[in-house]
Amino acid sequence: MSEILSQSEIDSLLSALQSGEVDVETIRKDEDNKKIRVYDFRRPSKFSKEQLYTIEVIYENFCRLLTTFLSGNLRSRVIAKVASVDQVTYEEFIRSMQNPTILNVFTMEPLEGKGVIEINPVVGFSIIDRSFGGPGLSTVKGRSLTEIERSVMERLVEKMLTLFTDAWKSLLNVEAYLESTDTNPQFTQVVSPLEMVIVIAINTQIAETEGFINICLPCIMMEPLSNKLNTKFWFNSSSRSQKGDKTPFLKRTLEKTELPISVLLGKSIITVKELLELQQGDVINLDKKKEKDVEIYIDSGLRFFAKPGISGNKLAVQITDVMMEGGVNIE
Repeated sequence: MSEILSQSEIDSLLSALQSGEVDVETIRKDEDNKKIRVYDFRRPSKFSKEQLYTIEVIYENFCRLLTTFLSGNLRSRVIAKVASVDQVTYEEFIRSMQNPTILNVFTMEPLEGKGVIEINPVVGFSIIDRSFGGPGLSTVKGRSLTEIERSVMERLVEKMLTLFTDAWKSLLNVEAYLESTDTNPQFTQVVSPLEMVIVIAINTQIAETEGFINICLPCIMMEPLSNKLNTKFWFNSSSRSQKGDKTPFLKRTLEKTELPISVLLGKSIITVKELLELQQGDVINLDKKKEKDVEIYIDSGLRFFAKPGISGNKLAVQITDVMMEGGVNIE
């Protein structure tokens, strides 16, 4: 038991003192006695409350990203929240799951070891049903996945794992990769049964369906980060990341932006009657000679001049001039 009281514990203690359920003199006498703290060597606590709180903050950020991702992909209202962060043995984690369930083993480089994402079948089959255009009201409580369903879940989990990068970026640059997907917890052994693990339970609601997504992180995987898992380091890192230079990020984003490009070969004016009578093989005379450069427009703005031609078996243009700001051409 932690020596640090939570706010709810403090409120309960004050309430008991005011009602007389707890006597101050009794508390003082207890303080004079030698205190003995119970410690279970089979379940040694590897991380403090503060460190677990930092992990909770990380996965609250992950939940926000997951909510946005699932809402967009499933076209439905999705709410994902961290329900709890606990330290248990891996055996207890395995026993807490139903069989069959949806288990996904992953790695999180550069950290060593493997983690597990367990998706409750109620949530998993609801996602699968919506992915195939259904209402997401699947009544399947648990069974093995078909090959098609397994493929759908693997793609979904791979996209979920990419969200780990953004969730952890204030502490460490990580890259998570899916290794395997299974349905039997007894066949998924990433650490020894008595090894301590951190389990993040995420309450996930998709429309009217509600269930848990559990993320299991072995303590041996998290131990290299123990010095960073404190609120002071977390908030300092977050502050530094917010103040960092955003130029490279903005540059990469702009470089990937798609722009519509159109080539104007020439112009002509015809009557509506001529337009209605056009047939295959008819020729429309343009106002531009064939040796003249054609105009290239980007998003309705004139930006380049070019020569028309062919590249391989496709029509193409070769840029000859650049239209700069102010209507000046650069040869």
